[in-house]
Amino acid sequence: MTNIDTVERLVSEMTPAELVEFRRWFAQFDASAWDREIEADAAAGRLDELAERALAAHSVGHTTKL
Repeated sequence: MTNIDTVERLVSEMTPAELVEFRRWFAQFDASAWDREIEADAAAGRLDELAERALAAHSVGHTTKL
């Protein structure tokens, strides 16, 4: 049995209250992982080209106010 299989089994056996708590925990866990990934990409320069393209589009008026 893989870890995924184990997690799937455990989640399927949770009570509704446990699912609420698990969803809350996982949302925070996932957001933190995403933040770390974005920070690593930014530090490594992997977002530089996207930022440059966005700034160039903005400078010629190809953006709209939110």
